[in-house]
Amino acid sequence: MRTDVTFDSAGITLAGHLYTPPSANVGTRPAIVVGHPGSGVKEQTAGLYASRLAERGFVTLAFDAAYQGESGGTPRGLEDPAHRVEDLKAAVSYLTTRPGVDADRIGALGICASGGYVLPATGSDHRIKAVATVSAVDIARQFRLGADGTQDPAVFQSMLDAAANARTTTARGEKPPTLTLFPESIEQARALGGEHGAEGFAYYRTPRAQHPRSASFFDWAGIDRMATFDAFALMPLIGRRPLLMVVGTRAVTAWMSVEAFQQAVGPKEIHWVEGASHVDLYDKEQYVGPVVEKLTDFFAAKLGQAV
Repeated sequence: MRTDVTFDSAGITLAGHLYTPPSANVGTRPAIVVGHPGSGVKEQTAGLYASRLAERGFVTLAFDAAYQGESGGTPRGLEDPAHRVEDLKAAVSYLTTRPGVDADRIGALGICASGGYVLPATGSDHRIKAVATVSAVDIARQFRLGADGTQDPAVFQSMLDAAANARTTTARGEKPPTLTLFPESIEQARALGGEHGAEGFAYYRTPRAQHPRSASFFDWAGIDRMATFDAFALMPLIGRRPLLMVVGTRAVTAWMSVEAFQQAVGPKEIHWVEGASHVDLYDKEQYVGPVVEKLTDFFAAKLGQAV
């Protein structure tokens, strides 16, 4: 069952979908916060994973990040890494208030950019007892270094110039430009970002998964905030809490999961999905089905079953 809910994140109202398992006549259950990719919304892959995990006995919560989707906050389209981490902690706080949720058995799942955000959230919030990622990305590394890690440093320097100019424009009381996330066609997306760019376009900008509230732009103020963010800096603070990282063997972003995995000091597993790209793990059933089973086994072992 899906219920529309709202909760507070540092003064901003977030909109979420709470998924509860079909059988309600049990005691307390483990719960999982599910974070969406950069530019995504709760109705897309985060909601898919949340609903599938709820079918397997977990209470799950997918939500829109602050400044995006149905959630509050201005300027719209702001991707603030620090606040994205705060959003995840706020979602944990909300779950602790729900009847039927065992507050001592809460886990976190992050997909794409949220796969980066759940790591510092877990490192700094001991209420998260187990953490998993799917196609994990540190969005700051992606903007600074490119999806494959080979981007010319001059690219990000030029983006910092644009971010600085946007801040000055705002200070003058004028409306600044925004950072357009997607080109006009899949051919342009492929020319700009290779097959990874084309796959992102196919997911976000076609009937496959297009949603009217999915972000088509970012506010430039988020870019210079990414310059100082490091999703992997708190990996040691996760300590002995278990970590599972799910990665497609064809994902150009896989190097980021590998880097994070290498910095983890506790029980950890990296699970490779043969033949899958980064975006394939968002919604293609041939990959999602087995990944959900893997996640189910992981969270059931680390958080326990409903009691």
